[in-house]
Order: sequence, then C-alpha cells, then structure tokens
Amino acid sequence: MKPKYITSRQIFVLVALTLSASAFAAGKHAGGHGHADEETAIGKPGVASKVTQTINVDMTDNMRYTPSSIQVKQGETVRFVVKNQGKVKHELSLGTQKELLEHLEQMKKFPDMEHDEPGKVTLSPGQQGEIVWQFTKTGTVNFACLMPGHYEAGMKGAIKVGKK
Repeated sequence: MKPKYITSRQIFVLVALTLSASAFAAGKHAGGHGHADEETAIGKPGVASKVTQTINVDMTDNMRYTPSSIQVKQGETVRFVVKNQGKVKHELSLGTQKELLEHLEQMKKFPDMEHDEPGKVTLSPGQQGEIVWQFTKTGTVNFACLMPGHYEAGMKGAIKVGKK
C-alpha cells in the first residue's frame, strides 16, 4: 500500500473548519446570545446582584428537564441552578425555537463544541452550573439540550414570560 499524504488544500479546509467551529463555540456566530448588556430576542444576560428568583433545574438521562415548564415575569432576573443528574453530558441552552434548531444542526456537525455564552451551560455527569438571565420581553423562551440525539428524544422545555 502506498502511504497517503494530506494535501495543502485538505489542511486549509481543516484549519478553516477548526477556526469556524472555534468562533461558533465562542459565541461569535450570527443569532447567538451576546455578552455583557447586549439584548437578544429572549432577553439578556442577568446581573447576579439583581436576581429576584432562583429556579433549580435537573437534567436526567431519560432526556427530560425537571421542571420543563417555567413561568417568570417580564423584567425579572432569574438564576437557573442546573444539575446534571445523569451519567452522560447534558446542556441547557436558552433561545428562540429557531435559534435552538439552528444550533442543533451545528451541534450535529461539531458534537464536542464548547460553549462560552451566558445563555448556555454544558455539564458533565454530576456537575452543577448556573445561568443568570434577565427576561426583558413577554412571550416564550425555549430551552433544550442540543447534544446529538437529546433534543430529538424530547429534552426541551419552555419558559413563559408574563407581564410585570
């Protein structure tokens, strides 16, 4: 057998894919949840000192969140204490349905993607993490686990944001 060599074009493609995946994972993609005070379609990152409510959310290997239906008021800043009770990695990502479905497609291509966005937390088995979020608009904010196969198995929920 002849040894196979990687061409410079293949190296270029690999580098481009790696850089685009890194930028996406760092939250630099279109439609992502911004950092600091940047408001999005679902609100904005909250300030810990302004938290008005703490909600505990458990993630399990039966591909469910407890609770999966949450109610908050417009303007409220909520601390979500998220715990992975399972034996596999799970995440909780806040977003519109459209954003979550777009991100789901990216996760299928890059399943080991790391997140550094204030509206997302990825946890290994037994880990606990937090999201602090201010809900600035009424309506529905969706959340889901976008690890490959988890969303499709039903790992999703909704936050109803009511008037003040």
